[in-house]
Amino acid sequence: MINSVFSQKIYSFLLSTYRWYLQTPERSLEEAYQTALKIKEIEDKHFNGNKISSDSAMYSSSVMDYFEIELKKLLKNARMRLTEFKASRWFSNESKQKAALKAGIEYPSPASVLEKLEFIDIVIAKYTIDDQETNISNLAPPSIIVADDAAIVQSRKPKTSFQNSEQKPKRKADTTGVLPRSILSTINRLQVELDPNSEQDVVKNFRQTQKRTIISIRFILLLIIIPLLTHQLAKALIVGPLVDKFRTSSTVQVFLNSEMEEEALEKIQRFEERIKFENLISDAPPISSEEIENQMREKAQEVAEEFSAESSNAIKNVFADIFSVGAFIWLLIISKSSIAVLKDFFDHVVYGLSDSAKAFIIILFTDVFVGFHSPHGWEVLLEGISRHWGLPANRDFIFLFIATFPVILDTIFKYWIFRYLNRISPSAVATYHNMNE
Repeated sequence: MINSVFSQKIYSFLLSTYRWYLQTPERSLEEAYQTALKIKEIEDKHFNGNKISSDSAMYSSSVMDYFEIELKKLLKNARMRLTEFKASRWFSNESKQKAALKAGIEYPSPASVLEKLEFIDIVIAKYTIDDQETNISNLAPPSIIVADDAAIVQSRKPKTSFQNSEQKPKRKADTTGVLPRSILSTINRLQVELDPNSEQDVVKNFRQTQKRTIISIRFILLLIIIPLLTHQLAKALIVGPLVDKFRTSSTVQVFLNSEMEEEALEKIQRFEERIKFENLISDAPPISSEEIENQMREKAQEVAEEFSAESSNAIKNVFADIFSVGAFIWLLIISKSSIAVLKDFFDHVVYGLSDSAKAFIIILFTDVFVGFHSPHGWEVLLEGISRHWGLPANRDFIFLFIATFPVILDTIFKYWIFRYLNRISPSAVATYHNMNE
């Protein structure tokens, strides 16, 4: 009895497995069809029935990242199911179809199969024509590199310096052709001009460049405005009330450091000397010591209130700057696609500059940050930061910083010129050396 029950379970399991195998074509086609319906639903609901692309609707980078990831998943699933459908149909023969009929499985009509396949092809075709020209990576537009004022090479993903270092350097024999490159460039330009689709390509490239510029400028403004706005709001709404609440007591120290105290004493001393000097040059009767003391007491109270407010403001700046840095880091984390667009925008701008302009900008930056007069600028900057945070200006630290950091920065500039700029624009390096001499 037990063996009979066990044999029936095995038979039912094998039968269900065989039925599942025979239903593979229908199941795969239905899953691919449902996936295509989901893609079509996203197109109709969010992109006005057009292709899922940032050109079809204006969304933020985060929203477009979500749609692109979802689209990749759906396309991958649809293609896998189609592959499974084709493979299962390939191994399906007449005997298996008869076995399916005996097992109670009815295949869909050929018209229904063709209708579903046609719908799937219509939905997926627009994303499979050319994966490199789809808008899945539209938030990182192609970088445009101009060489010899004629050849324009577009690449979807900008190559990093690591990738460039992995490439083998081209030998002179490899770059030299039978005809001069200018003649080949002219022929290529004529071919582009005679191409009937060249106008559409130009318009498409212009729109991509325009969109890249808008995204880059908007992201730069966000990088500036959001930290500043966060600093002011945190200082006024969160940090300010808390600091004022804990510094209302009369026992709170007025001066945060000795420099503030020396500055306050200097102000009071100058005030006393001014009172005496004005009394000496005027025709008024001499001021008594009691009057001078009263005016000095009033001035001391005023100076104490002034430096107490400055000390409170310095404490507020410390915590408000923490909020500001946090907002800046958060913005960088959620805007990876915008950072890629910004990098491509700067590459495009730099490549568009002439050699003399590149050399001028390099000399300007090096002279400002690591030049002969740069220590004075660094000293003013460090003293301003110390005063902003209410810290004493440590002269030893400032001089040590000036003696080391500009030297390190100058070494980085020279290494960058030698390794990177010398490879992509040797003429700019030659112009830089000539202008620097």
